[in-house]
Amino acid sequence: MTRNNEVRDDEAVLAVDVGNTATRLGVARAGRMVAAWDATTPERLTADEALVVLRDFFAVRSLGFEISSAIVSSVVPALTDVWVSAAGVVSHKRPLVVGPGLKTGLRLLFDDPGEVGSDRIADMVAARAIAEGPVVVVDFGTTTNFTVIDETGAFSGGIIAPGLRLSLAALAGAAAKLTMVEIKAPATVIGRNTRTAMQSGAVLGEIARIDGLIDFIWDELGYPTDIIMSGDDAAALCALSRHDAVAVDDLTLKGLFRLERLNRRK
Repeated sequence: MTRNNEVRDDEAVLAVDVGNTATRLGVARAGRMVAAWDATTPERLTADEALVVLRDFFAVRSLGFEISSAIVSSVVPALTDVWVSAAGVVSHKRPLVVGPGLKTGLRLLFDDPGEVGSDRIADMVAARAIAEGPVVVVDFGTTTNFTVIDETGAFSGGIIAPGLRLSLAALAGAAAKLTMVEIKAPATVIGRNTRTAMQSGAVLGEIARIDGLIDFIWDELGYPTDIIMSGDDAAALCALSRHDAVAVDDLTLKGLFRLERLNRRK
């Protein structure tokens, strides 16, 4: 007999992470992620359209097995029910939804725990499985989110800042002579043309902000922490950081798979 939270070799779990800009899909089989997919998050979407995205994902990634359960994280309330409906069709049962009532194993030292995004909950669950002690998670997306887990294992709060791509788009949009540039570190800090000057300000400016905020966090905590970076351009930014950080792919999806296992229904 298989206990409720054990992993069977034949089970496949779908995770859906609906972000403001992109929706990340993942499938884990026998506890290991076997495929992932990115879709643009539109302003409007029907359940049928979401189902088409899922079926395209399964077809392109050659996933010919049945989905046994699903879990949805969404920071876009208007699209939550849409993805819950579509994921329910492919898993043949109502998916778990990250929110009130879901077991997380986390202690939230936050004025209003209901304000904590479901993606950040998933990130914390995954980070606690990776780090042995206190950890700061830096997640790059539409916003750059710092999530602080203290030495007691509790979520003590965080920082929300504009994301790198959002900042660069705002800069290009506000100045007529500036255009979007490739997100890469220039060879020199002092730019010798408009393109490299913008890259220095955007990319090196972002990493300077990250390093500085981590130092502020450590000063306030009174001790250093592990650092995990995830999301857009995490590997590149991690390599530029002056701190000993590690980049983890699909941290949110990995947290969702752990949450699904923790809350598995019989």
